[in-house]
Amino acid sequence: MEAGLLWFCNWSTLGVCAALKLPQIYAQLAARSARGISLPSLLLELAGFLVFFRYQCYYGNPLLTYLEYPILIAQDIILLLFVFHFNGNVKQALPYMAVFVSSWFILSLQKWIIDLAMNLCTVISAASKFAQLQYLWKVQDSEAVSALSWGLSAYTCATRIVTTLMTTNDFTTPHNRTLTHRQMRRLEPREITENSGSSEDALGLFTISPGRLFRCS
Repeated sequence: MEAGLLWFCNWSTLGVCAALKLPQIYAQLAARSARGISLPSLLLELAGFLVFFRYQCYYGNPLLTYLEYPILIAQDIILLLFVFHFNGNVKQALPYMAVFVSSWFILSLQKWIIDLAMNLCTVISAASKFAQLQYLWKVQDSEAVSALSWGLSAYTCATRIVTTLMTTNDFTTPHNRTLTHRQMRRLEPREITENSGSSEDALGLFTISPGRLFRCS
């Protein structure tokens, strides 16, 4: 039973992650715009993926527990380039790419560096999701945002909590994923695809409570 659950969670996560960002990329291409997509949120998410991937490689964890990260990083880079393209400043992507590439090597220079970066992933994950929600509230336009991608992300966060605890018993990774999963779960698909232009809807979308984001009942 336990082996079957682990197998299902691992392979379903890899399958979902292979297409995780495709709905978002399609929505962006269909809208011919990056409006509604927060650049800071995307950069923070990419940084979080990079740190998670480097952490798992550094400690030699089982490949199946993090194989989706290179896939997600590749998709995020494509999405990031589209954002820069539709904003008319593709060349500005080069400094960010240089920082991410150099970070890959810097993170593994000392054990304390990779451990600190992994612990900070909780803050990075929270900041990424909060930045996206805040930006949606500000622009009142979710045309280029895919609710499906958000839903799939919530699923993969949940399954990776299970697989990590079952294989590595590393409580750092599940803690970060739990926070991310809780935040994404607060945003229902209907709320980012319908009536995004209404200021009343925007004000009722969420309220801030110490350390967490909650949807109004």
